[in-house]
Order: sequence, then structure tokens, then C-alpha cells
Amino acid sequence: MKRLFLFFGRVFGLVDKPVLSITRANVEEEAEVLLSGVQDSNGSEVDEVRLFRNALEFSNVLLKDCIVPRTELEAIDVNAGIEALRQLFVESNCSRILVYKENLDNMIGYVHSSDMFDQPEDIQSLLNPLIVVPEFMAANKLLKIFLQRKKSLALVVDEFGGTSGIVTLEDMMEEIFGEIEDEHDEDEYVAKSLNKDEYILSGRLEIEQVNEDFGLSLPVSDDYQTIAGLILAYNEILPQKGEVVELHPNFSFTIIRLVATRIDLVRLKVLDQEG
Repeated sequence: MKRLFLFFGRVFGLVDKPVLSITRANVEEEAEVLLSGVQDSNGSEVDEVRLFRNALEFSNVLLKDCIVPRTELEAIDVNAGIEALRQLFVESNCSRILVYKENLDNMIGYVHSSDMFDQPEDIQSLLNPLIVVPEFMAANKLLKIFLQRKKSLALVVDEFGGTSGIVTLEDMMEEIFGEIEDEHDEDEYVAKSLNKDEYILSGRLEIEQVNEDFGLSLPVSDDYQTIAGLILAYNEILPQKGEVVELHPNFSFTIIRLVATRIDLVRLKVLDQEG
């Protein structure tokens, strides 16, 4: 196990003095020795083999290969106001929101949800600084920066300084160790009641479950099972972010977030349950 930690330290540049003379050839040679020693081992050691191989592959990964792209970022203008920021935290289910000035290519920081407990007067007073890195930086170099500075979020920019996306420490750990469960992951589908007539819902929630949980009467059909399916059945084309889809006369859906061609998060407003 000690050799395992030393190996990872060398791959990621976390071991101080040996790094000065270490080369990729040295790392690969040592990896082959370690891997050959566990070929006939038990299950836990097979997992170590997987980690070694992932670590070697990770040493070749560039940030552009593991970013959350700008089209999927949750961000807000610094002048939008505290209430708008609070609402975005509720709707997005994110723990951190990026803050820009005028456009997404001028990111000036981020706000953590825990900062909202301080009863701030404006967004500017909540800003945390961003680590800014180029998209062609090696991912293992940023991992070292994260660990040294005790940070977990970086803004990735292209060669012209424009925003490409973000990378988190969790993203990097998943590259090495596989999927990591997180309390904010969207696999835990969002189903929040804002008041008696408004709800924030994941598009993948099953309609029958939503009806049962909130006492609603959303239309059901053999043609669809989920909230996203219901919206597509009535709208017939993929709606845009911010678009309102009305199911007259009872309900309206506002599209909060799209992921590629998938309706990911919506706001449901009950207009007339009796209609």
C-alpha cells in the first residue's frame, strides 16, 4: 500500500524531491512492475490495478477533456441581485454559482450556497476568487494546484481568454477512481415544492410519482412516463431554456435547464387543477 501512495504521488507530482528526476518512462516502468505483482491477487488488489491504469491514463488527460462546458454552467450577472441569486440556487440545486460581469467571458468569481446565510446585501460582497487555467493544461497539474491551495473549482479558458467551462476536484477524482456519489448529483432527482402552486422538478421524474407526492393531476399516458416526456408530447419540439410550455388550462412548465437535447430541470406552475 505504501508503494501505491508513492506511485500516485509521482504520477501527480505530489512527491517533492523525486519529482525532479522522475520521467514518464520511469513511471511506466514502475507501474509495470507493480501491476505484474498483482495479476493473481484477490479482488481488492484487482481494484488497485484499475486505479494504476486510470492514473496512468489521467496523466495524459487535458482539462478540455474533462470540463463542464459553458453551455451547462450555472452563472449569474453580478448586478442581478441577491433574490435572483437565491432563486438560482433553489432552481439549479448547485452548491456553487459562477458570477460574471456583462457576459460569460468575463467571470469574476463564484458564490457558495453557505455564503447566503450571512444575509448579504449584494452579490459582489460574496465573491470568492476563481483559479483560472488554460484548457490545454494537463489535468494532473491542476490537481496538484487544487491540493496545494485547498481549492476545488477552476475556470477553464480558451486561447483567446473566453470561458470554456469549469473543472472541479470531484471531476478529477472521478477520472481516476470512477463515479463519486455526491449529495448534489442530479441522480438524486429534484422534487421541491416552492409553495402550494409552484414546484421545481427534474425532467426524469415519473409523472405518477409526482402526482402522488404533491397531490397533483398531471396528465398521464402510455406515450410517456416522465415530466420531460409530457412536455415533449404537448410541445412536439424541444423547448429552449427559459421557454414556457403551457398545458391549457391547468399547468405551465418553465424550462430551467437543458443538458444537450434533454429537458433536465423545470418549474411547474399550477394554474387550475379543477379545469
